[in-house]
Amino acid sequence: MSYRRVVVTGLRVISPVANNLKTFWDNLVHGKSGIGRITQFDASTYDCRIAGEVGDFNPAEYLRNPKDVRRTDRFTQFAMACSLVLQV
Repeated sequence: MSYRRVVVTGLRVISPVANNLKTFWDNLVHGKSGIGRITQFDASTYDCRIAGEVGDFNPAEYLRNPKDVRRTDRFTQFAMACSLVLQV
């Protein structure tokens, strides 16, 4: 059996706590919660109206083609944004 080597060259995070690594870590260290009232849809008919929603996420910053933004689900946009290489 042959094994392939994997090199992690960076870390990226998209979560209810923050969307960049530095802010995410600072918020975790200081005990800031990402839980709040649901704002992405009308939750008035549900018993639970709180959740951990990802805020301040603009998929157009990561996906250059507007068609890709329209055609992909939000969770897929998160995965793609985390996997893309940043050009510095």
